[in-house]
Amino acid sequence: MELRTGVPERRLIGQRVLIAAFCGVCLLMLLLTRLIWLQLIEHERFVTASEANRLQTIPIGPARGLILDRNGLVLAENTPRLRVSVVPEESDDLEAFIDAVRERITLTDAEFSGFQKNLKSRRRPRDPVILKEIIGDEEAAILAVDAYQFPELRLEARPTRSYPFGRLTSHSLGYVGRLSSGELQNIGQRRYSGTEMIGKIGVEKAYENALLGQVGIERVETSARGQIMRSIERQEPVPGDNIKLHLDIGLQAKLYDILGDRRGAVVALDPRNGGIMALVSAPSFDANIFTHGLSNADYRRLEKDSSNPLFNRALRGQYPPGSTLKPMLGMVGLHYGSVNWKTEIRDRGYFQIEGIEHKYRDWKKWGHGRVNLEKAIIESCDTYFYEAAVRLGIDQMAEGMGLFGFGRRMGQDIVGELPGILPSREWKRSARKEAWYLGETVIAGIGQGSWVTTPLQLATATMVMARRGSFIAPHYSTRLDDDSGRRVNLASTLDWERMIDAMENVFHGERGTARGSAKNLKYRIAGKTGTVQVVGIAQEEEYEESELKKRFRDHALFIGFAPADSPSLVIALILENGGSGGSTAAPIARKIFDYWLLDRNEGERPPDIPYVLGVNDELARRPNAGGI
Repeated sequence: MELRTGVPERRLIGQRVLIAAFCGVCLLMLLLTRLIWLQLIEHERFVTASEANRLQTIPIGPARGLILDRNGLVLAENTPRLRVSVVPEESDDLEAFIDAVRERITLTDAEFSGFQKNLKSRRRPRDPVILKEIIGDEEAAILAVDAYQFPELRLEARPTRSYPFGRLTSHSLGYVGRLSSGELQNIGQRRYSGTEMIGKIGVEKAYENALLGQVGIERVETSARGQIMRSIERQEPVPGDNIKLHLDIGLQAKLYDILGDRRGAVVALDPRNGGIMALVSAPSFDANIFTHGLSNADYRRLEKDSSNPLFNRALRGQYPPGSTLKPMLGMVGLHYGSVNWKTEIRDRGYFQIEGIEHKYRDWKKWGHGRVNLEKAIIESCDTYFYEAAVRLGIDQMAEGMGLFGFGRRMGQDIVGELPGILPSREWKRSARKEAWYLGETVIAGIGQGSWVTTPLQLATATMVMARRGSFIAPHYSTRLDDDSGRRVNLASTLDWERMIDAMENVFHGERGTARGSAKNLKYRIAGKTGTVQVVGIAQEEEYEESELKKRFRDHALFIGFAPADSPSLVIALILENGGSGGSTAAPIARKIFDYWLLDRNEGERPPDIPYVLGVNDELARRPNAGGI
């Protein structure tokens, strides 16, 4: 067969060659254009990306500021402890790695569940995820030996918040805990890039911004697998500020020692500047068990404990003030002229509103006889204050008692306190949509009915008495000191002194309700006892304490200050179901003042106080709980 190579065939081949050459030139031009784009125009971006693969910026968490008591003793510190973390991106088989770790050290189900939860909620890729918060030296050594096999493993020493005095400071200082997802949305994330912890309650939360410090950074060179090869640059973090408090840990320890296994609260203030010298809520808990995370089961055990150790009675316990508010109410009555020092009534053991049969009984069944204001304070005559309250009226009562701080939050740096209830027409109309009745005014005159106060409020109102009519807000930190106060424009200077004399005779008078606790006193106490019913007693019934279960017995209260002429300590005390204020609370108050004025050694570290809660004690002793 003859091959044809005529002109038409040669022309067709030539066209095909030209098309192929043109396509080749186009492709070459496209490649050259892309090369120019990558090498010149996009050069900086790719260099940056390359550097980002090679270099990493690691945040360095600052040391949290210390919290000190008034004598410089450390109440909250940072203890270096080893922990195990994992970088999941560096693991070929995360499940196999976890199994290998479990073969070498103890890893509880709760810790593994926490790891899985943290893995899902971490803020950035390649962030280490905590596997075990605290690890002992022996287990750390075991892991360190085999660390070369596990590029994902991080064994690091981290400062961990600890509270050397355990339960003594938990309700005052609060504690730090892991950042929640909700908190992450409301904080400056850059400031918290080097830490997972934040103040949850108490002083730790109130001064979070000052205690936190400023995060540092370190730029490091990494391998292709992300392992750190060397440090390129380091900017040191700035430690948080130290916070000095008015709190006296010796006094705090003594109060817990005195209260023992009783349920109650004590607030002690310095009347010279408003500093909180002690704030006790008993029983308490050890804040160290929260620092490293607490399992849901363990938290529920604490939460369900019948003694409620997590509840801060000093700030959130809302109790009727009872007779403890009589000195303040007396000052209000003097100011508005509803009573004076010579105003007398005849007390037959009860009070009646004209035209109404109901009897408002006095604590003294047969009455106090002829009673003036001074005697009414000393002997705590209820009938006198029933009468005084009706003469004063609820409107003037609410206005005057509000000047002492009742019905509102007190502290400048106090987190979580409740405002209580100052009864008034406006309050009842707003809260209950009801009108106010005269009978409610009668009951309000002895601090019951709708009255609700916290121990902190009672201590603050007592401080106004100690300062002879000058209000100053209570606070923890010495940063807030201001002894100028705000004048409470009630009555005259002489009236304040006469009322304090009456309060002194509560202890030192022949008929004072606290006279049994005044034997051999070397100084003078001005105070007032109170007893508050927990259950109502019918008109013709008598109170048989032995027949009532403990939880239904009266609360015992005391307020006071000493020395009376130049006070250095103000206290408000409540014992839940403690019985009579005169026989139960007053002796405890005497012990507190004796310690402060006679027995203490300034700046001495207090002895360890034993735990009173078995569940709390057990949690605190666990090796991963950080208990002291």
